[in-house]
Amino acid sequence: MREIGIPHPRLSLPEPGQSDVPQAFLAWLAEAIPMVAHLGIREMRWEGESLVWELALEPNLNDKGTGFGGALTAQTTLLGWCWTTLWLRQRGYARDVVVAEASQRFLAPVTGDYRIVCAAQSEQGPASLAERLTSRGRGRISLVQQLWCGETLCLEAHGDYAVLAAG
Repeated sequence: MREIGIPHPRLSLPEPGQSDVPQAFLAWLAEAIPMVAHLGIREMRWEGESLVWELALEPNLNDKGTGFGGALTAQTTLLGWCWTTLWLRQRGYARDVVVAEASQRFLAPVTGDYRIVCAAQSEQGPASLAERLTSRGRGRISLVQQLWCGETLCLEAHGDYAVLAAG
């Protein structure tokens, strides 16, 4: 069980030029953030520059039998954190990432299992973050998360994620 106020040990960085094994990262994440084990994440994968989660609806139901907005919001925010953290780890950075700003727009009820896709808001975002990390030792990136239930876009979220300076 995690202790309040005690940081969870970092996961070792992947070998240079390698990426994290998705299932191993998710297992570490469930230890680091206990609620992750209850989110219904079935799979995590990269599709090009987008990070995708496949999720079960059942653990995220509300009183109406559809997706609970609070759970969905937490998932979009956490997926953005994962995108940023994994992007950094692929480049050999072990840094703290925090969400600086987040917003959501609910478009349709979530009525079945779903997927969330996270990508940089602009094509230049990753290059700009890399430049800021090199020049300032810290940086920020804007990401977009889209939640799809089948072919229906149910939720679109935007988040700014700050990469803290090494400390």
